[in-house]
Amino acid sequence: MARVLRVLTQLMGWTCVAIGVLHVALGNAAIPGAGSAGSTIDSWGRFMGASFVGYGLAWLWAAQQRPIPARAVRWLAGVFLLGGVGRLLSLAVHGWPQWFQIALAVIELGLPPVFFWLADAEERAPHGDVESMPAGR
Repeated sequence: MARVLRVLTQLMGWTCVAIGVLHVALGNAAIPGAGSAGSTIDSWGRFMGASFVGYGLAWLWAAQQRPIPARAVRWLAGVFLLGGVGRLLSLAVHGWPQWFQIALAVIELGLPPVFFWLADAEERAPHGDVESMPAGR
């Protein structure tokens, strides 16, 4: 379980960094179904992309720790879950979004419970098991 936590934490970090950079670079074009949302949404999306880069870097920081701190994993997973809840609120207020946004909502609502479950896997692992794991980069 400790190795699964480490791999998922690193994957989450690098994925968020890549998505954030894509949003900073492409603006509205990075949002499937957004079409021509205008300069205000483009500006907001690029700012949020930079924030998502920072969020991904926080996951990568957690992945570098020995052991990975359960508290950090739970907080970061909670933020991700909050994003999924935000998508549900949008669905309730504005209706169904483009299909890719629905797929993202499923990930944002489904992955946090996995992280909550695995959060203390390294802290519970025997000391030797944690030390023998390669450092994530």
